[in-house]
Amino acid sequence: MSAPRVVVFDYGSGNVHSAVKAVEAAGADVALTSSKKDALEAHGLLVPGVGAFSAVVDQLRAAGADEVIDRRLAGGRPVLGICVGMQVMFDSGVERGQAADGLGQWPGVVERLESPVLPHIGWNTVHAPPQSRLFAGVADARFYFVHSYAARTWPLESSDTFAAPQVTWAEHGERFIAAVENGPLWATQFHPEKSGEPGVRLLSNWVESLSAH
Repeated sequence: MSAPRVVVFDYGSGNVHSAVKAVEAAGADVALTSSKKDALEAHGLLVPGVGAFSAVVDQLRAAGADEVIDRRLAGGRPVLGICVGMQVMFDSGVERGQAADGLGQWPGVVERLESPVLPHIGWNTVHAPPQSRLFAGVADARFYFVHSYAARTWPLESSDTFAAPQVTWAEHGERFIAAVENGPLWATQFHPEKSGEPGVRLLSNWVESLSAH
């Protein structure tokens, strides 16, 4: 079987080449492109994100990525969000007292962490549920975080449409959401592409899941 095709959506967010290389190392055939057609047709879509919540949302909408994400998820087609690419999946984000609408795939608000040291930069353990497919084989590993904001609650109820969401937590000053697996939409607050071998293994778990779609 040929390698799954993954599009890393190029909408102007930071340095995404490390993400491309990491997903290639995880076994995928990867394209970095802003083509909505390619993003819709790929086996998997990776949404990176670096910078402020509101700026990333604006860039995604300007590139039509919000529509692509909606259409993929409506069809059960996998999407993986990374860092701010995860945060924007929530209803809203609050930065410096200003609220901005997110993409609304999940209920919840992304807010500044309550911690004496921000930003949270460096390696951290996570608390993954035993049923997690994303963290299979790496649940005890440390992953690389760079952020000051995060979602701190998970209000979404289980539904009959998808299996119960798998929510992974981490702590920095307080507990926050480190990753989510919710139907076809998976996401991580940390950077798997900067997390060495465990990060590649985690991305491999996602790439392997694409063969089921």
